[in-house]
Amino acid sequence: MLIGFDIGGTKIEVCVLDECGNTCFKTRTTTPKKYPLFLETISALVVEAEIAVNHDFTHVGIGLPGTISPATGLMKNSNCTFINGHDLLSDLSNQLNKPVYIANDANCLALSEAIDGAGEKGRLVFGAILGTGCGGGIVFNKILWEGANALGGEWGHNPLPNFSPLKDGEPRSCYCGKENCIEQFISGTGLEITYNALAQSSLNASDIIAAKRNGDATALSAYHLLIDQMARSFAALINMMDPDIIVIGGGLSNVEEIYEDIPIQIRHYIFGNELKTEFKKAEYGDSSGIRGAARLAKATN
Repeated sequence: MLIGFDIGGTKIEVCVLDECGNTCFKTRTTTPKKYPLFLETISALVVEAEIAVNHDFTHVGIGLPGTISPATGLMKNSNCTFINGHDLLSDLSNQLNKPVYIANDANCLALSEAIDGAGEKGRLVFGAILGTGCGGGIVFNKILWEGANALGGEWGHNPLPNFSPLKDGEPRSCYCGKENCIEQFISGTGLEITYNALAQSSLNASDIIAAKRNGDATALSAYHLLIDQMARSFAALINMMDPDIIVIGGGLSNVEEIYEDIPIQIRHYIFGNELKTEFKKAEYGDSSGIRGAARLAKATN
């Protein structure tokens, strides 16, 4: 059996998978905001899971926002800010007295979907999370590729290809300190910025999609621009990596139209104008991350 955690800013979720990938235990609790209490909560949840399934786990997988710095071994870039600057890997391993594996949530989604989800038949799979922000992960032959700098798949902080103020609007600053990052355009937040600039009003992403489906001209314009920005971003990725399958998770993955519209628009940007890469919705949805976390021990480079 395998145990995995999905750590978020407001909740901690734990699940146990059996040898067939079935979920046989799952529970969640509120994320503590103090580091010592956070470690204690993880430990208590491991004990609870072990009792529930009558099994002692040999290792624990953790998926979370943020990453471990290869230079220092300390956590960085997490919106759970209380873990930043801590040696979470060593601290949790000592607390649990067993090996711990940690990866960011986009990597966990990609791994889950590549092993037994929408990307199962692909040799090279790219997992993209298009939600509040934009993340990604790379899996090759069922092995997660994190890279020398732990930046594998972090395409969201590359510049939007062929950015043009005439087409894309005013330049957008990113929290990372750079400008016009892909994340600022092809996320739910990016769609909201685009629409609100056109309409001089405020709608959230789901309401914009609903308005688009009802024929609202401004929402249609914002959606068509989103598809074009997605096509440019994915084309740059395909021209470099050429994955077999791109699996999409996050809130925008539920917009069913994108799986028809992106492959059509991407032919304007992809080298050679031919596309065999498949675009698929994450099979396990919000559960992909935690399922991938449980499998980290056997699938990290």
